[in-house]
Amino acid sequence: MKIFKNKILLISGGTGSFGNAVLRRLLDSDLKEIRILSRDEKKQDDMRKKYNNKKLKFYIGDVRDYGSVLSAVRGVNYIFHAAALKQVPSCEFHPIEAVKTNILGTENVLEAAIVCSVERVICLSTDKAVYPINAMGISKAMMEKVVVAKSRASESTIICTTRYGNVMASRGSVIPLFVDQIYRGNPITVTDTEMTRFMMTLDDAVNLVLFAFESGQSGDIYVQKAPAATIGTLAEALTILMKKPEHAIDIIGTRHGEKLYETLLSREEMVAVEDLGDYYRVPPDLRDLNYAKFMDKGEVAISASEDYNSHNTRRLDVEGMKELLMKLNFMQQIIRGEYTDSEE
Repeated sequence: MKIFKNKILLISGGTGSFGNAVLRRLLDSDLKEIRILSRDEKKQDDMRKKYNNKKLKFYIGDVRDYGSVLSAVRGVNYIFHAAALKQVPSCEFHPIEAVKTNILGTENVLEAAIVCSVERVICLSTDKAVYPINAMGISKAMMEKVVVAKSRASESTIICTTRYGNVMASRGSVIPLFVDQIYRGNPITVTDTEMTRFMMTLDDAVNLVLFAFESGQSGDIYVQKAPAATIGTLAEALTILMKKPEHAIDIIGTRHGEKLYETLLSREEMVAVEDLGDYYRVPPDLRDLNYAKFMDKGEVAISASEDYNSHNTRRLDVEGMKELLMKLNFMQQIIRGEYTDSEE
């Protein structure tokens, strides 16, 4: 991308799965510098040794602390904001921590971006932010509201959001868990075989962020059209690929804070959505503070609309799920017998 030439990119939470995927894509680009902001010095040191690239600069800091964010943001042209608490159980037990990182941390990143005249910021959200029923989803929904509010207040910094579903084989996701259970000879623990989830690769997640980066206007939310699969189909596809088709599956029931299916776009958003082929764009709600628009006026089309969820999107069968799984470096290593108990 010519837009990257001689520019500086900051990735918050850059030591995670997404940060590593972005680095694999952009290290050979025309970017002058890529900054990694995160709390974990061990992961930063691992990345420093792994990539051994002078273009990479590491900043120890926490998005909860405005001072450390501001220090990392000075001189930056673009930001990919990926730092977040993402585990449903962790946020459920410690909801105020989700507030501090996902909501207040985003406020800090965006405020520093505006103060430092950053050109573009892409914030990463999740399908759990739509009709949220758990603390993680609620905190991400509020993060999205912060993004739209800050985008209204910014004249020069373009701030967009990407929202996506299950990123396959990312840290803490279900695929590495299932693989580990198969290798150890333990039953695969499935909550509900008919539970559906959107399926996308880390490369898909990076493509979505780059599309939003190139195309987005301030306040936009971008969603990739993604297939879905039942958890039962996913488990079956994994057992076949790993040549353990008779491996035991233990149905444990739906856990606290889980949905039968996830939603990427609410029916309210679907009324205003722009179809861009492989992606949907949700423009920001730019109503002013005239309360009559919220209290006295409605929109008839919303009542006839339907949300975009993992039950009504394209559904993968076992063969389709196997094909998608084999796009993952993680699964290719497993098939070659190189399983190392680590995410892609």
